[in-house]
Amino acid sequence: MSRRVACAALGVAVLLTGCTSDQTPSGPDQSERMPRSSAAVALPPPGPFDYQLGGPYAPSEGVGTVVRDSTAPTLNDAYNVCYVNAFQTQPGKADDWSGLVLVDAGEPVMDPDWPDEAVLDTSTAASREAIAGRLAPVLEGCADAGFDAVEFDNLDSYQRSNGLLSTADNAALADALIGIAHGLGLAAAQKNAAELLGERLDFDFAITEECGAFDECAVFEKRYDRVLDIEYAPDAFHAACEAGALPDDAILRDVDLVADADGAYAYEKC
Repeated sequence: MSRRVACAALGVAVLLTGCTSDQTPSGPDQSERMPRSSAAVALPPPGPFDYQLGGPYAPSEGVGTVVRDSTAPTLNDAYNVCYVNAFQTQPGKADDWSGLVLVDAGEPVMDPDWPDEAVLDTSTAASREAIAGRLAPVLEGCADAGFDAVEFDNLDSYQRSNGLLSTADNAALADALIGIAHGLGLAAAQKNAAELLGERLDFDFAITEECGAFDECAVFEKRYDRVLDIEYAPDAFHAACEAGALPDDAILRDVDLVADADGAYAYEKC
């Protein structure tokens, strides 16, 4: 599930090497845009999208792109993005990743906002290779199911690692996963983690949560032609839309990303 949902709920707005700085960039200019992969991948088309991690449903009229969990069916006549929890375990599944979970003082490092998810250990080339190997069949499943792209969630898990992981560690795993995705004909989306915009990673587009609330939209838009943004605070969303401060196709979703049959469901286009 999304990493910034908890902030919203509180009202707060295979290549396995890598190295660069941990500095948050002010935003590269157009000449520093991400190099495109030689793989034949397609970007999401212009126009509205929907973020359906809480369950698939028929989107509203005009929606041409949907993001769904890797276990969900694809939507006919749409651009489909496959959600994969790539840098943390799925809820309650830490035991399935024995030897690959980050450990601090003898205990697994858990996400404080999602305490049933463990942070994966990206600190060594061996562990990154093993994680990528575990995720490769998942990405193959995305491609086989008809997805067009993949979103690697928790790219920013170094922020929850008690200082044991670096941006370079996660960038190295991301590089490997992007290579697998491109080899399968899938575009790869950078998920949040503005700190990694300074890396020369070959992501194709971005999916951001609350880039408006965190004042990050501009730096993502300088790097990518397509930025799909999800906001969770209605008042701030409406104000930012009126001010033109969000990407063209930003949307408002409910915090839990529930399906449309749920009474808590919310969806608005900017």
